[in-house]
Amino acid sequence: MKNYTITVNGNVYDVTVEEGTGSAAAPAAKAAPKAAPKAAKKAAPAGAQGAVKVTAPMQGKILKTPVAAGSAVKKGDVLVVLEAMKMENEICAPQDGTVATVECAVGDSVETGKVLVSMN
Repeated sequence: MKNYTITVNGNVYDVTVEEGTGSAAAPAAKAAPKAAPKAAKKAAPAGAQGAVKVTAPMQGKILKTPVAAGSAVKKGDVLVVLEAMKMENEICAPQDGTVATVECAVGDSVETGKVLVSMN
Protein backbone atom coordinates (compact mmCIF):
# COMPACT_ATOMS: atom_id res chain seq x y z
CA MET A 1 0.00 0.00 0.00
CA LYS A 2 1.13 3.50 -0.77
CA ASN A 3 -0.25 6.72 0.69
CA TYR A 4 -0.55 9.95 -1.30
CA THR A 5 -1.93 13.42 -0.65
CA ILE A 6 -3.87 14.79 -3.61
CA THR A 7 -5.43 18.23 -4.08
CA VAL A 8 -8.53 18.45 -6.30
CA ASN A 9 -10.25 21.83 -6.80
CA GLY A 10 -8.65 23.11 -3.60
CA ASN A 11 -9.75 20.10 -1.51
CA VAL A 12 -6.99 17.97 -0.01
CA TYR A 13 -7.47 14.17 0.08
CA ASP A 14 -5.33 11.49 1.65
CA VAL A 15 -5.40 8.49 -0.71
CA THR A 16 -4.29 4.92 -0.10
CA VAL A 17 -3.48 2.89 -3.21
CA GLU A 18 -3.52 -0.89 -2.98
CA GLU A 19 -1.42 -2.89 -5.36
CA GLY A 20 -3.66 -5.02 -7.56
CA THR A 21 -3.26 -8.53 -8.89
CA GLY A 22 -2.63 -7.25 -12.39
CA SER A 23 -6.08 -8.14 -13.80
CA ALA A 24 -7.93 -5.36 -15.55
CA ALA A 25 -11.24 -6.37 -13.93
CA ALA A 26 -10.07 -5.70 -10.37
CA PRO A 27 -9.92 -2.07 -9.20
CA ALA A 28 -6.32 -1.18 -8.42
CA ALA A 29 -6.91 1.98 -6.40
CA LYS A 30 -9.30 3.12 -3.74
CA ALA A 31 -9.60 6.85 -3.07
CA ALA A 32 -11.69 8.49 -0.38
CA PRO A 33 -11.58 11.64 1.68
CA LYS A 34 -10.61 11.21 5.31
CA ALA A 35 -13.58 10.21 7.41
CA ALA A 36 -14.13 9.60 11.09
CA PRO A 37 -13.38 5.98 12.02
CA LYS A 38 -16.45 3.76 12.35
CA ALA A 39 -17.25 1.49 15.23
CA ALA A 40 -16.21 -2.10 14.55
CA LYS A 41 -19.05 -4.40 13.53
CA LYS A 42 -19.68 -7.59 15.43
CA ALA A 43 -18.34 -10.54 13.49
CA ALA A 44 -20.86 -13.22 12.58
CA PRO A 45 -20.20 -16.60 14.15
CA ALA A 46 -18.34 -19.03 11.92
CA GLY A 47 -20.71 -20.92 9.64
CA ALA A 48 -23.57 -18.47 10.25
CA GLN A 49 -23.63 -17.13 6.69
CA GLY A 50 -26.52 -18.34 4.55
CA ALA A 51 -26.42 -20.28 1.30
CA VAL A 52 -27.80 -17.46 -0.89
CA LYS A 53 -25.56 -14.40 -1.06
CA VAL A 54 -27.02 -11.05 -2.13
CA THR A 55 -24.23 -8.82 -3.43
CA ALA A 56 -23.88 -5.15 -4.31
CA PRO A 57 -24.52 -4.64 -8.04
CA MET A 58 -22.55 -1.37 -7.94
CA GLN A 59 -20.41 0.63 -5.55
CA GLY A 60 -22.19 3.03 -3.27
CA LYS A 61 -23.23 3.93 0.26
CA ILE A 62 -25.71 1.99 2.41
CA LEU A 63 -28.71 4.18 3.32
CA LYS A 64 -31.04 1.62 4.96
CA THR A 65 -31.03 -1.99 6.09
CA PRO A 66 -34.72 -2.69 6.82
CA VAL A 67 -34.14 -6.39 7.61
CA ALA A 68 -32.29 -8.14 10.43
CA ALA A 69 -30.88 -11.63 10.90
CA GLY A 70 -33.75 -14.07 11.37
CA SER A 71 -36.27 -12.03 9.35
CA ALA A 72 -38.50 -13.97 6.98
CA VAL A 73 -38.59 -12.35 3.52
CA LYS A 74 -40.50 -12.94 0.30
CA LYS A 75 -39.07 -12.64 -3.21
CA GLY A 76 -38.88 -8.92 -4.06
CA ASP A 77 -38.78 -7.63 -0.47
CA VAL A 78 -36.25 -4.82 0.05
CA LEU A 79 -33.13 -6.02 1.88
CA VAL A 80 -30.88 -2.96 1.52
CA VAL A 81 -31.16 0.55 0.07
CA LEU A 82 -27.92 1.53 -1.70
CA GLU A 83 -27.16 5.07 -2.85
CA ALA A 84 -25.12 5.28 -6.04
CA MET A 85 -24.73 8.40 -8.20
CA LYS A 86 -27.31 10.24 -6.05
CA MET A 87 -29.93 7.57 -6.80
CA GLU A 88 -31.49 5.24 -4.23
CA ASN A 89 -31.36 1.62 -5.42
CA GLU A 90 -33.41 -1.03 -3.65
CA ILE A 91 -31.60 -4.36 -3.40
CA CYS A 92 -34.34 -6.99 -3.19
CA ALA A 93 -34.56 -10.62 -2.11
CA PRO A 94 -34.03 -12.97 -5.08
CA GLN A 95 -36.26 -15.63 -3.49
CA ASP A 96 -38.35 -16.42 -0.42
CA GLY A 97 -36.28 -17.28 2.64
CA THR A 98 -34.86 -16.22 5.98
CA VAL A 99 -32.11 -13.63 6.43
CA ALA A 100 -29.07 -15.37 7.92
CA THR A 101 -26.70 -12.39 8.18
CA VAL A 102 -26.63 -8.69 7.31
CA GLU A 103 -23.05 -7.93 6.25
CA CYS A 104 -23.35 -4.13 6.03
CA ALA A 105 -24.50 -1.20 8.15
CA VAL A 106 -26.00 2.20 7.41
CA GLY A 107 -23.25 4.55 6.28
CA ASP A 108 -20.92 1.84 4.95
CA SER A 109 -19.31 2.37 1.55
CA VAL A 110 -19.37 -0.83 -0.46
CA GLU A 111 -17.70 -2.00 -3.65
CA THR A 112 -19.32 -3.94 -6.49
CA GLY A 113 -19.68 -7.61 -5.55
CA LYS A 114 -19.51 -7.17 -1.77
CA VAL A 115 -21.90 -9.52 0.07
CA LEU A 116 -24.62 -7.37 1.67
CA VAL A 117 -27.01 -10.03 2.99
CA SER A 118 -26.97 -13.80 3.12
CA MET A 119 -30.15 -15.89 3.17
CA ASN A 120 -31.27 -19.46 3.70
